[in-house]
Amino acid sequence: MEPQLLHSVTDSVATVVISHSAKRNAMTAAMWAALPPLLGSLAADPRVRALVLTGDGDTFCAGADISTLQGSPLEAQRLAVEAEEALAAFPKPTLAAVRGHCVGGGAQLAAACDLRFAEEGTRFGVTPAKLGIVYPSSATRRLVSLVGPAAAKYLLFSGELIGTERALRTGLVDEVLPAGALDTRVAEFTAVLASRSQLTQATAKEFADGRTDRDDHWHKVASASDDTAEGVTAFLERRAPRFTWSPSASG
Repeated sequence: MEPQLLHSVTDSVATVVISHSAKRNAMTAAMWAALPPLLGSLAADPRVRALVLTGDGDTFCAGADISTLQGSPLEAQRLAVEAEEALAAFPKPTLAAVRGHCVGGGAQLAAACDLRFAEEGTRFGVTPAKLGIVYPSSATRRLVSLVGPAAAKYLLFSGELIGTERALRTGLVDEVLPAGALDTRVAEFTAVLASRSQLTQATAKEFADGRTDRDDHWHKVASASDDTAEGVTAFLERRAPRFTWSPSASG
């Protein structure tokens, strides 16, 4: 099968699958380039309330296809950074469902998601030091924000792989699931995400990511929205809320 990004939308959750079985789902230049427009179309899809990024088969992503670095390493890195930034900027909750290996560019993509759930036995690594590559500043800062400076330096300086126990302890992953339980847990959790207020999620995502210039904007949006009134009424009536605000309603 040709290297590609597969996608589907089921029950308000978009799933993007990294598929390159011949090279443990390594990302080719074409795959990096295809990710931003794919994410753009899914962000604009009113059915989508959350997004899952995962790998085909028994591994997440072994990084960039090294053969793509032989021609123009800087161009390959530019494509990877653009894909990473597009994923980080996705306006709805994103979750990486990780198993097998999550290495190099794979770790870069996982870190750009809001949350990371991993299957026991997964191995994580940030490996530019093995290739003499300058890791992008955006990816470095994102890694530091997740695991702290010391753990980020350990990963970047050594290129060593770590297991799920250490990844959970450092904050690189949010949940670790037993073998065979990852898909069920991801489906359960994304169903929860899809049921919650997109207004709350959109503001929380911006604020948690460091945005400091939109407080007034979001207060105005919240005042014009029915989500708060609906949430309070639903709570008092002991029923599930029917939130109606969506990102398309606000810039």
